[in-house]
Amino acid sequence: MDKSDLSRIGWFRQFKKEIRGSAEYLIVGIDIAKEKHHGFFGTANGKTLLKRLIFDNSREGFEKLEVQVAALQVRYGLSRVVYGMEPTANYHKPLGEYLIGKGHEVVMVGGEAVSKNRGTLDNRWDKHDTKDAANVADLVSQGKILFYESVNGGVRELRVLLALKRRLKRQEQAYAVRIRNGLLAQYFPEMDGDYEQGKADCLGVVKWCLAPSRIAEMGFEEFMGWVTSRRLVRSQENRLRGIWEKAPGSIGCEAGEAVAFEAGTSVDQLRQTREVLKVTAEKIEAICQRFPEYESLRSIPGFGPDVSSKVLGAIGDPFRFNAHRQVLKLAGLDLGADRSGKDSQKATPRISKKGKADLRYALFQAAHIASTRNTAWMAYHTRQLQGREKEKGIYYKRMVKLAAKLLVIAWTLMKNKEVFDPSYLNQK
Repeated sequence: MDKSDLSRIGWFRQFKKEIRGSAEYLIVGIDIAKEKHHGFFGTANGKTLLKRLIFDNSREGFEKLEVQVAALQVRYGLSRVVYGMEPTANYHKPLGEYLIGKGHEVVMVGGEAVSKNRGTLDNRWDKHDTKDAANVADLVSQGKILFYESVNGGVRELRVLLALKRRLKRQEQAYAVRIRNGLLAQYFPEMDGDYEQGKADCLGVVKWCLAPSRIAEMGFEEFMGWVTSRRLVRSQENRLRGIWEKAPGSIGCEAGEAVAFEAGTSVDQLRQTREVLKVTAEKIEAICQRFPEYESLRSIPGFGPDVSSKVLGAIGDPFRFNAHRQVLKLAGLDLGADRSGKDSQKATPRISKKGKADLRYALFQAAHIASTRNTAWMAYHTRQLQGREKEKGIYYKRMVKLAAKLLVIAWTLMKNKEVFDPSYLNQK
């Protein structure tokens, strides 16, 4: 962590303690939009100084905001200023980085807090830009804020590529489902049992010979020449022979030129997406290698390149967290329960699921792999299950607990730049 980040985190923690009722802060609440932002200016004790300022999402607009802030500070004798905003897509990032670059203090407010606090301003649930900006300022004055993390360098590049990878995986799945459930199910349903979407020979059949009537007119050698251009092993040849033998009796719909074009295009897009995914994974690995913490993460059982890169990208600087509870909240693995009323003793804690879903899923998979393939983790998992084997849902609960433990261990190793030691499993 560099000195600027360290000072910002220190300021943020102190600000949350002292903001309520403070007489020295000018609070600027900003409702973020794509083209124009709305600003509200007030104090921590609830006094409104300027109800609305509309400024463009441009350098001129940002400078206009700074001029207005300086004028209000002089007019009302306020020595300090803090800007609050609700993260909205990526529209808030240029303004946030501009203000931080100018040395201003910037905080965020959570979307759920904004939604629940809106009605407390005037006991009405109407929504408009001016009220939303005032709502943000009100939350800041109460200290109900989040730290605005401004990352640069390798962490930013890693997060960009991880987001790209998520989008590419969704595209890959969409193309694969379309081929199997949209094309094969309609035009060659008998092939479904032999279809393996990752196999080049199966994709070759879809691209070149989706129509069973066309396959039925070919000999097997001609069919092989169409769907593949390389030498096949016995299992692949047997699979293609089975497809060829089923074609004459297929009940699939007639596939014309339009269907053949769609099939070929879908296969090409699927293959292209997989190639881009492969290159993206290589770039992610190259960036991760720059961080000494990456080797610490790779030493944890169940942490392969994919899980390690996601944990590294999510945590970023491990020193921005004070306690392991904050790290668990990052992934939505923190526990909570409704304990109000007579049945409070029966309340079952559940994970909040308010954090990063992609990270939470990766950690769950890592916990499953570690508890089934690593001796130390298998022994630990067995000890935790003893006496509770017949409890309903216990396996899922223990996997979630293991995922949370893995995340805490990963955070600790990143801070200390150490490798995993199985003795950690015996520590309470």
